[in-house]
Amino acid sequence: MLKSLGVKGVFTPKNYPQLPSFRSASVTYSEDQALDIPEAELKILNDQDWYGAPTVEAWGIANKYFDVAFFIVNKPEIVRNISSNFNGAILWRAYGQVQGLTHGDILNLISPDDGVYKLKGLGERFWFAQAYQNLSAKEPQWMAKRSLYLPLGMADSSILDGWVGGDKRIFFICPDIETNSYYSGVFNEFEKNFKGLPYAVGGAQSIRSSSKDVLGYVTDEEHQRNMREMRVMFYHSTELTHVHYHPFEAVRAGMPLVFMAGGMLDSLGGKELPGRCLTIKDARDKIKRILNDDWKLINSIRDAQSVLLEAMKAENCEPSWRLGFERVLTELAITKKEQALRPVKRKRIAIIVPVGYRGGSLRGTKLLAEALLEGSKQWGEPAEIVLLHLDNDEVYSPEEFSDLHKDVKVRSFNWKVLDQDAARRAMHYSGREGWEPVSGSYVVPDDGIKQLMDCDAWVVISDRLTAPLLPLRPILLMVYDYLQRYVPLLSNGADLPFIDAARSARKILVTTEFTRLDALQYAGVTEAAVSKVPMLAPLFFNGLKKQESAGYFLWTTNLSLHKNHKNALKALKIYYEELGGKLSCHVTGVNTDVLLKSPLDHLKGLASLVKGSEKLRSKFRVLGELSEVDYTGALSKSAFLWHAGTIDNGTFSVIEAACLGVPSLSSDYPPMREIDEQFRINLTWMDSGSPRKMAQQLKYMEERHSVIRSSLPTSADFSEQSVAKLAGKYWGVVRECL
Repeated sequence: MLKSLGVKGVFTPKNYPQLPSFRSASVTYSEDQALDIPEAELKILNDQDWYGAPTVEAWGIANKYFDVAFFIVNKPEIVRNISSNFNGAILWRAYGQVQGLTHGDILNLISPDDGVYKLKGLGERFWFAQAYQNLSAKEPQWMAKRSLYLPLGMADSSILDGWVGGDKRIFFICPDIETNSYYSGVFNEFEKNFKGLPYAVGGAQSIRSSSKDVLGYVTDEEHQRNMREMRVMFYHSTELTHVHYHPFEAVRAGMPLVFMAGGMLDSLGGKELPGRCLTIKDARDKIKRILNDDWKLINSIRDAQSVLLEAMKAENCEPSWRLGFERVLTELAITKKEQALRPVKRKRIAIIVPVGYRGGSLRGTKLLAEALLEGSKQWGEPAEIVLLHLDNDEVYSPEEFSDLHKDVKVRSFNWKVLDQDAARRAMHYSGREGWEPVSGSYVVPDDGIKQLMDCDAWVVISDRLTAPLLPLRPILLMVYDYLQRYVPLLSNGADLPFIDAARSARKILVTTEFTRLDALQYAGVTEAAVSKVPMLAPLFFNGLKKQESAGYFLWTTNLSLHKNHKNALKALKIYYEELGGKLSCHVTGVNTDVLLKSPLDHLKGLASLVKGSEKLRSKFRVLGELSEVDYTGALSKSAFLWHAGTIDNGTFSVIEAACLGVPSLSSDYPPMREIDEQFRINLTWMDSGSPRKMAQQLKYMEERHSVIRSSLPTSADFSEQSVAKLAGKYWGVVRECL
């Protein structure tokens, strides 16, 4: 049809999902020869998964060469990707649904959060390209209003002169009997209704059927032979808005077709045909007569049924296609002209700190804000970045964000809880008409301005949400670790809200392979939803001179269970009492001022350990949480930094130390190995499960820290890991969700 209209080039996907629902899909490169596209660009197009997440580069090529894209809705990514990335006309190719379902229903089932919102937002670039004229009658008004009749036909609808019918069996087509509940029901009904009559069942089967009469997959040659040899085809469907292709194949092959009344074949000329049956008894009687050589009935059916192909003939389809495409291209030209006159609106991204994070998590948040700001510029899509923190003066002072880039805006907010009715109203008012709540309550950020509706995407630092975040905007989570998988931080079931948050997010950003695997295996997030991005580290210490060691090493920690305090203090005791350790241990970090006074179970006994050792007591000093300036000063004078934790996403303290020319002794676990590999900071390792081995490595660092210092990265090395160098990869992930 497209070629008959004068379309010069058509691109067809070369990859498709390996799913039963794509059983009739095939691949051809034949159309590529007519495309006036350089080979390198064509290869990029052919390599893509157009049913999943094509690259930005691929979309750029598509926009360069194509004006119209046909798509189907089989998963949310298709709707989001094509509506967000393709600049031309977008046609949903619709072939009808089973009775009781509309395409609007399917859209709401597959993409409840934003399917309607995305497609309606396309305005006059969206078309509901129905294969049959009656499909739009029961669709939502916004979809019916954009309906376009592009009839489904056959490339060659001429009747073949080759049917023999010597194989006295009913030919019934029913794929995926063992895996699809719809077809399973159809097959069971057929077996019950035609019991005792010989039959063969065609159609590809994902799982081999136990029935000997089910043929399974056959080649096209075998299928054509079955059409010639089988005595009669029975077609079961009474669907008003969907018809299968095989009844028309049977008619074209000259095989008599017996079919049930009330379906779409009626509207295509079948109401007066002798093969039409009002009841199953009527169908069974006619089929028995055909199998018993009633050639008068056979010939009457064969002579009359060719009328069903009239609507399928290419010459009868072409006028509707020509009229339809004139509308598509005319409106597209008008839309593009209007768009060219509109000013380009900058995207605005909200970064939400959901709880009172400080320390490393807050530093990571600031780095992310700067990365998105810089990355958007590098992509030529400069965005506005807004950082939101809880409205709590006890946690955040105004000075807390004074070191942020001047173009990053800061707002305070509070969480607001909505019940199901309020959540539904909010979503429907925002244009997401088909959305229905699946949770008893939802949370939304209340910033006192527009509830963040002035932002185009929300990036949440961590998954620490007590209830699902209402998806008024695309939601991304920056998840640094799944510590609760390894350390008993939460009571039984308390992690379920966090897992739900991860599964409902559009994207999960992680910075280590270790956390990526946790997201897949523990949180159960799909692989397509997880994006690994490089670690961002604060390199603002870079360039400062390393000072002479003041006779101590620095232990950075906090009060969390995974920080391994007891083993660390036992190691210090061995280091001082048995190994003659000379360097003092200075402790710093959030809440460390109460390290020896805390009532937390895992910290009980620490004070006794220190008091019980005179040497440890004399060398042990708690500095508490230090300002950036004081911390920098303390770190730069230390012999080395000590990281004694057992498991997490790694600590950036070792990178800060290396920037100052200070080596680090670290517990050996996968994320720390990943940090060492990315930043090449030559960490010295220890076994955090053995206080004695920890003590021995402390002694080693005491003796070798000045030598190890010479192998630390240079300023030029660190410049390759700067935010500016890595920012583009962050924006590349976020922009996919806009």
